[in-house]
Amino acid sequence: SLAGFQGKTEVKILEGDIRDVTFLYHACQGVSLVIHTASIIDFLGLVETQLLWEVNVTGTQMLLEACTRCNVQHFIYTSTVEVTGPNCRGDPVFNGDEDTAYECMSKSVYAQSKRLAEDSVLKADGQMLKDGGMLLTCALRSMYIFGEGCPFLQGHLDKCLLNKNVYLRFSRKEALVNPVYVGNIAWAHVQAAKALQVPQKAKHIRGQFYYISDDTPHMSYADLNYELTKDLGFGIEPRLPMPLTMLYYFSLLLEIMSFLLRPFVRYVPSTNRHLVTLLNTPFTFSYRKAQKDFGYMPRYTWEEAKRCTGQWIASVVPQRREHLKIK
Repeated sequence: SLAGFQGKTEVKILEGDIRDVTFLYHACQGVSLVIHTASIIDFLGLVETQLLWEVNVTGTQMLLEACTRCNVQHFIYTSTVEVTGPNCRGDPVFNGDEDTAYECMSKSVYAQSKRLAEDSVLKADGQMLKDGGMLLTCALRSMYIFGEGCPFLQGHLDKCLLNKNVYLRFSRKEALVNPVYVGNIAWAHVQAAKALQVPQKAKHIRGQFYYISDDTPHMSYADLNYELTKDLGFGIEPRLPMPLTMLYYFSLLLEIMSFLLRPFVRYVPSTNRHLVTLLNTPFTFSYRKAQKDFGYMPRYTWEEAKRCTGQWIASVVPQRREHLKIK
């Protein structure tokens, strides 16, 4: 929403489908830089695999093709830490960086689609444009993004309200991750875009991927929900609903049921083995390389991010209560 937007910068809004070649060519006309954030995020299998693949992989490749035909010189792709992992063994990473070796064996369709899309973007670096120029690309691998309007936070809030204002614990306290505030990941894109247009800086950035985090304290996903809302009087369950190993095999059982029912009805389990592993694996990364190569530093402190997100959550609690009551 651009309500309240003030300034002299002209903003032109085009709405269309990333799978529509004609729309992409129209959108790229007269553009010098593209920040590609469009993708479908799906951890549960709610979205058909073909649609997710068409948007995340084919759509990215079509957008790159439109950029080369329309002489767009700079391209930044919003990737995700899931491109790296965690893998199906749940091997942890503590304060990793772009040089950290990690064996990724994720079977998540979402993770695979983002990995292939990122590969397409980085391989496109140096591609010749129609006018003889050159396309320069990079990718920003974001940590889990939280902030105002986050649909995942709202989903967890709904379950919390239904559980008498107590958050369900879906990740153990020891599974430390480092989420990033939405304002800081947006700022990282701005900083990368500026640097990519300066030849001396661009030579270090082009064709590279960068982990983007901020100074949010390392904590589990479940504890992040609690930290953002504890001042509103919400609590959190002290432990997982069952031992982690048992939860993993319970998820496997649900997956088997889903497979067996597939010829008759589409049943999407509320959890799966990948999600259990994702939520319970310590997985943290540093933003040092982004700081060194294009001067990224978080614009918002943890306290500011916590306050803004908490205020948003407080503002939606009454309507979510009403919505759940009607539902």
